[in-house]
Amino acid sequence: MKKIPSFTIDHLRLLRGIYVSRKDGVGGEIVTTFDIRMVEPNRQEALSPRSIHTIEHLAATYLRNDPEFGGSIVYWGPMGCLTGNYLLMKGDLQPADILDLVTRTFRFIADYEGEIPGATAKDCGNWKLQDLAQAKTDSRRFVEEVLEKMTEANMVYPQ
Repeated sequence: MKKIPSFTIDHLRLLRGIYVSRKDGVGGEIVTTFDIRMVEPNRQEALSPRSIHTIEHLAATYLRNDPEFGGSIVYWGPMGCLTGNYLLMKGDLQPADILDLVTRTFRFIADYEGEIPGATAKDCGNWKLQDLAQAKTDSRRFVEEVLEKMTEANMVYPQ
């Protein structure tokens, strides 16, 4: 079988950040898939399943309720390798277009107090797999070490 494009990215050189993974035409619209890379693959410890699951619940809720971008959110979810998340949005977008949105999202998670949305047996298939404290730590680190220092120059996959 032919290797899919996401497996052609050099994960040995990939840094943390926001990248365009792909753009697809769907029903006359462009859907942009973003790679929200929180840790360096194969060089930093992967996120824990409990942390990334909590990040998924909080980010998906926050993004879909955002007054400006909520109607453009198609999907937010974790990567199987546990090094980041995928964000799919309607529109022909670039990382710079969503840097503020992603920063606000991770600040929201870093400062979150209270019950995790959708973390009940009725609402989630593995509702106990949550770690709010670690999700807050991981999110704060991503904001401070990566998002606050991002420029358009470092929002392109390494060649």
